[in-house]
Amino acid sequence: MKIAMTGVSGDMGREALKAVLALPVGACVRVLLTPKKRNDELARRLRQQYGPRVEVVRGDVTRKEDCERLVAGSEYVLHMAGVIPPASDHSPSLSHRVNFGGTAAMADAVRASVPQPAFIYISSVAVYGNRTMAHPFGRVGDPLLPSPFEAYELHKLKAERYILDANLEKFVILREAAMLHPRMLENNMRDALMFHVVLNSPLEWVSARDTAQLFANIFLRESRGEIDGFWNNVYNIGAGERGRDTGYDTLTDGFAVIGGRPERYFRPDWFPTRNFHGLWFSDADELEELFHFQRDGVHEYWQEIARSHPLFSLGKAVPPELIYEFLFKKLLAQEGSPARWIQEGDRARIAAYFGGEEGVKKLPKRWEDVALACKQPGFEALKRGEGAPLLSHGFDDKKPMQEWDIGDAKSAAKFRGGECLSEEMSSLTAPLKWRCAEGHEFEASALTVLRAGHWCPHCCYPRPWKFDLLAKRNPYFAQVWYDSHERGEELVYDLEDGTPAVYKMTQGGAK
Repeated sequence: MKIAMTGVSGDMGREALKAVLALPVGACVRVLLTPKKRNDELARRLRQQYGPRVEVVRGDVTRKEDCERLVAGSEYVLHMAGVIPPASDHSPSLSHRVNFGGTAAMADAVRASVPQPAFIYISSVAVYGNRTMAHPFGRVGDPLLPSPFEAYELHKLKAERYILDANLEKFVILREAAMLHPRMLENNMRDALMFHVVLNSPLEWVSARDTAQLFANIFLRESRGEIDGFWNNVYNIGAGERGRDTGYDTLTDGFAVIGGRPERYFRPDWFPTRNFHGLWFSDADELEELFHFQRDGVHEYWQEIARSHPLFSLGKAVPPELIYEFLFKKLLAQEGSPARWIQEGDRARIAAYFGGEEGVKKLPKRWEDVALACKQPGFEALKRGEGAPLLSHGFDDKKPMQEWDIGDAKSAAKFRGGECLSEEMSSLTAPLKWRCAEGHEFEASALTVLRAGHWCPHCCYPRPWKFDLLAKRNPYFAQVWYDSHERGEELVYDLEDGTPAVYKMTQGGAK
């Protein structure tokens, strides 16, 4: 079995390489490493540890010829490489070049290969955008609403669409939940990104090693001919009920490692009230039923971090005032800090993350004034999915995908404020003609629209972000957008790399 991989220098990639090479089927892996000095030692270690079973290709994922060298002769391509937050926040242009451009280059290389290898693309929960406890559960097919100014979300979304439109013979898109890995605590202490979390956001987690086991089980079962109907589809990767948390829960678990609680270190008005990304997956069991990989729970994983990093526990002896002075004060002053946006009057981000100046005025200053979702009656039942509302997709999605027809496509389009212009649908992957509520005509398959949740490429991969305006004519978007936005909001947000964010009031709909 010959497998090509990108992203093996990351937390997921390291685990994936280890799990795949432990398979009893004699897998050989070709990996792509950028020609940077920091990867020289990694390349040496890989050759020393795995010998000829690992071939190292030095190159850039955005270069066509490097991608072609990587995938040549492979049976499978596992594309994990990406620029994640906070790096994607600091350099949106780098995020676009790697997260979108690199994925496009990989897909092109796969399509040009003869025979074509199967392509596995790792996307993210981030493409769903912000969720609240009004609709904490999401599933494949839900609206894809990347939050304003969140470059990573936008570029992952565009990369998905490229793959769906690429006419690949055999592919799958896997949307990864928030990832648990051993370096979580120290990584989160380095950047103001930690203050982007919304305290009452639903968050689902999955560990890097469980995700790696999923990949290994896909390859193993595929080699044995044991799976049918898996490919040419989109799935969510999560840990299920044991992986469900809130933003506040995550802070609590993290700071328990150093013997404290969020209330000891933070003020609640340091955190925004919307524009995050996270939800609980109601369909996390789809992949689990096929590949049986879920082992780690989020709370147990944090305890494992505490056991493996005993020095962290010394933090409980440090007065909170010192931790603030030498750590949080610096983070709060960084350009990505919501507190700095408020201090400097960044009207665009204040609107996006707080709902404007009025939202800032309503921020609680004391923890006792915070209505934490995780402490409300019935929260545990909600987390189990009891009585949790799901979003509508505008057609009878309870039918098996193989039974979806042109009537379902027309119904889904109507729910999006548009229409399906085609009169026949030969397959889920055949291109159909559509028109959105803004009058744009485009082509996309039923798989792209009905299953994956994508819509108009002219409106929905925003720069600028204009979901305030689109939601007014798109009930599919409106059912979740107005959980965290007022119906009277009519803002268009834009961001150019290296320049301040801007927004404007717009009357009369999207321009």
